[in-house]
Amino acid sequence: MNQSQNISHQAGQAKGQAEEKASGMMDQMSNAAQSAKESCQGAGQQMKDRAQGAADSVKDAVGANKN
Repeated sequence: MNQSQNISHQAGQAKGQAEEKASGMMDQMSNAAQSAKESCQGAGQQMKDRAQGAADSVKDAVGANKN
């Protein structure tokens, strides 16, 4: 292999490694985004449940809850 071919080969290897690293980073970012989304959805559901519980408590206190 002459010097030009060697340099070309090394450049190709570096490109492949960079692409693989970028792909791994994108996977990590996607996983982090999905986790954040699920966390926000869970927090929203908790808030909704608490608000409903508070509303039911008020209805119970004033006798307006018809269960």
